[in-house]
Amino acid sequence: MRSEQSPLTGLDPLLSVAELAEYLGVPVRTIYDWRQTGHGPTGIRIGRHLKYAVSDVTAWIDAQRRDTGRREPDLR
Repeated sequence: MRSEQSPLTGLDPLLSVAELAEYLGVPVRTIYDWRQTGHGPTGIRIGRHLKYAVSDVTAWIDAQRRDTGRREPDLR
């Protein structure tokens, strides 16, 4: 995943839905489903295009990692 700032603007790079899906190894449909249910990283609508800031994706992945570590084992 691209993590450096854009040399032209100094802004956080943006990923397309397809780039995010490829990076996470999930279908594009899953990205859209997560957006509808509020489970995925925060998306940014730019006109008709949906983009994801690399920093938001990284923060979301970190949160998933923390949440996974907190789960209690199912002892049933």
